[in-house]
Amino acid sequence: MSLSSRRSTRPRRRALTLAGVVTAALALLLSPLTPAHAAAPAAGEPQDLELGDLQPGEAFMGAGALIHGEEAPADTGEEPATPLQSRVPGIDVSHWQGTINWSSVRSAGIQFAWMKATEGTNYTDPSFDRNYPAAHAAGVIRGAYHFALPDRSSGATQANFFASNGGAWSADNLTLPGVLDIEANPYGAQCYGLSTSQMRSWITDFYNTYRSRTGRDIVIYTSPSWWNTCTGGWSGMASLSPLWVAHWTSASSPTLPTGFSIWTVWQYTSTGSVSGISGNVDRDWFNGSRDRLLALANNTP
Repeated sequence: MSLSSRRSTRPRRRALTLAGVVTAALALLLSPLTPAHAAAPAAGEPQDLELGDLQPGEAFMGAGALIHGEEAPADTGEEPATPLQSRVPGIDVSHWQGTINWSSVRSAGIQFAWMKATEGTNYTDPSFDRNYPAAHAAGVIRGAYHFALPDRSSGATQANFFASNGGAWSADNLTLPGVLDIEANPYGAQCYGLSTSQMRSWITDFYNTYRSRTGRDIVIYTSPSWWNTCTGGWSGMASLSPLWVAHWTSASSPTLPTGFSIWTVWQYTSTGSVSGISGNVDRDWFNGSRDRLLALANNTP
C-alpha cells in the first residue's frame, strides 16, 4: 500500500486572515458541496506527512519515521505472515485516536496499550488522563510514553517532566514501565542537530534520571534506520532497556537496530484497526507470553 493511498483526511493548519475567511466563505457558498466539505475528518494518525505538517505536541509514535520516509514504504497494515505463538497483541495510542471504548478494545483481544503522556518539557497529551485509568479499569495492561525532543532540553529535564506527568510506575499488576519514544524529528532535522556522541549522552541522561525517579528501566522505542544513523548503532542500551522496535512489515520478524540482539515489543504497522477505536491505530506484539508481559509490568524476573 502506497503512502498516497493512505492520505490522511486531516486538514493542515494554515494561518487565517479576515480576508482569507471572507474568501473561503464566499467560495463555499458559490461552489457545490463536495464530499470533503460534507464529511468530518477521520480519526486516526495521519499517514501522508511532510515537514511542517505537525504542530508542537502533535507528534505520535512513528510520526518522525513517516515524515522522513524511514519505515512507511514497508507498511501494509497486515499482521505478520507467520502465526506468532506466545506473542501478546497490543496497541499504542494518543489523542489522534479520539475517544476509545476500552472495554471493546479488551474484548477484541488487545492485552496491553502504551499511551502518549508527554512531549518535550511543556506538552501533556489531552487524552492521557482519560485513557490511562479507563484502560486499567477494562483490564488492559497499560503504560505511558514520552515523545523525546532532544534539541529542546536535557534528557534529565524531560525524564523528570515525564515522570511527573503520567510516566511514573506503580506495582498494581497492570502498569508497564515508561517508554522513551526516540525517533526521527517530526519538526526538523532527523537527528535534532545532535552528534552521535551527544545523542548517546542525552539518552543516558534520560535513562538515569527516569530510573532514579521510578526504580524502573525505561523501554526504548525506535526504528532501525534512526538508531543506526543518529546513535551510530550504539550498543550501550541493549543490556539496560527493553527494545520496542518500529518496523512496519508483514514479515515474520522485525529488523533490529544495530547494537540490539532481541526485541521486547514490535510495532509492525501504523495502519491497523481495532474494535473500539475509530480510524487507524498502531498495532504491536509483545515478544513472549502474558506471564512474561506481567513480569515486565511487575518488575519480577
